[in-house]
Amino acid sequence: MMLAGFFFLLLVTDGSTNNSSEHPNLQMNHEDDMNGTDMADTNQRSEDGKSPYSSCSPLEMFKYLNLSKNRYHTMVRPSRDESSTDITLEVLLYAILDVNEKDQQFVSYIWVILRWQGPDIRWVPNDFCNILWIYAPSSVLWRPDITIEEMIEKNKVVESPYLSLSYSGQVYTRTNMVVVTSCRIRVYKFPFDVQSCNLTFKSYIHTVDEIKLFAYDSKWNIKWSLLKMTQTEWLFTNLTISRETVVNFDMKQTVVVYTISMKRRSALYVANFLVPILFFLCLDLTSFLISDSGGEKLSFKVTVLLAVTVMQLILNEILPSSSDRIPLVVIFCIGIFGLMMLSLLETIVVMRLLEKDSASQANKADEDQSLSEDCGDKVGKANCCTELKNRTPSVCNVSVDETPSEQLSKEDNSSQPTEEFNALEKISGELKEMEKTLTQVLHSTKEEGKPGYWTRVAKIVNIVFFFFYVTAVSVLLSVLFILWNEPEEQ
Repeated sequence: MMLAGFFFLLLVTDGSTNNSSEHPNLQMNHEDDMNGTDMADTNQRSEDGKSPYSSCSPLEMFKYLNLSKNRYHTMVRPSRDESSTDITLEVLLYAILDVNEKDQQFVSYIWVILRWQGPDIRWVPNDFCNILWIYAPSSVLWRPDITIEEMIEKNKVVESPYLSLSYSGQVYTRTNMVVVTSCRIRVYKFPFDVQSCNLTFKSYIHTVDEIKLFAYDSKWNIKWSLLKMTQTEWLFTNLTISRETVVNFDMKQTVVVYTISMKRRSALYVANFLVPILFFLCLDLTSFLISDSGGEKLSFKVTVLLAVTVMQLILNEILPSSSDRIPLVVIFCIGIFGLMMLSLLETIVVMRLLEKDSASQANKADEDQSLSEDCGDKVGKANCCTELKNRTPSVCNVSVDETPSEQLSKEDNSSQPTEEFNALEKISGELKEMEKTLTQVLHSTKEEGKPGYWTRVAKIVNIVFFFFYVTAVSVLLSVLFILWNEPEEQ
């Protein structure tokens, strides 16, 4: 009887030794934590091959993996033989929250998924009721120090306190982040611009020999982002991924760059900004139908010009002052503003011409009225001639068609030439020369002296400037349309 008991004890001891050799971590756990009290559970392994830890308890799993804050899992990078730790990175874009042109900032909401291999964290699912995944606090395991190079503000979203552990040793973590990054916003084609912002993932201090980043490249990411993307001002168009090896502060590191491409929804800007300016331009064109005689046309043009100035002030609040190229929308506003200012100056010139014509006609009327009052009748004419006779005899009797010598010969045919006759002959010659000169001057100013001359000039100026105005507007809009539609150089 005692011999049979001895053989039974030897058989049981051998089975326990084989089980411990298959799971060295399990043997260490039971020696440290169970203090021999649970050895009876180990001896309960049945002949059908079931594990003594088949209670499916998470506590048993944590004891088996030896997960605690004071263990080396939290302090040391998981690797064997000083090899690098390969980390797979996956980014899902959930929303584009804001693109700040003035501050050159890009705000997005992303999901960052990291995967790496922990060689010391493994178990056999059959030993634990076929458990494939467990969830452990993030404080009990080492986590890679991955950051975003362009990030300028700390993540405001609370990180998940748990990690996912696979039976094969894979560690899986997901972090939701509101990322505020610096991004170069090109506003040359505003509001028809397409922007590209980068999210560069890298390690803080680990080199390429310690941590290698790999991107999980899949078109599913883009489809998922397009499906989940909320309706904002920006339309997500594409997500490109690139992996590079760079040198930062004398450290060679691998970086993964996610380039987010997006297009601005321009319908609201067209309806609220560009179309009103075009309406103001049409109003300025129709102002050519207003009469130039009054001041209504001038005041109307000034009002339209001030309205365009207000639109430019609104645009100044949107566009950044650090832009290296003048945006096309600014050229659009300046071009229309300049044409309206030229139209205003043309109106001032035309009004001046009309005023000059009115003044010349008023002066002519005053002269005619003065002559009619002074020498309008025979009595007045006689008085004039009487005064002239006192100074020079026979002046009023001189005919217009006769020379002074002919008139003197009629008065006294038989008399000899006198000194007075010789003087009149000399004066007559000089007057003929003056007559030729005055005839040429009066001929050149004949048209100018006609009533309505400046009015006709003003009408010609109006017609010429109108055609110039329409041509300039057409050329400006055509060039801007071509520039807005051609691809922009990155």
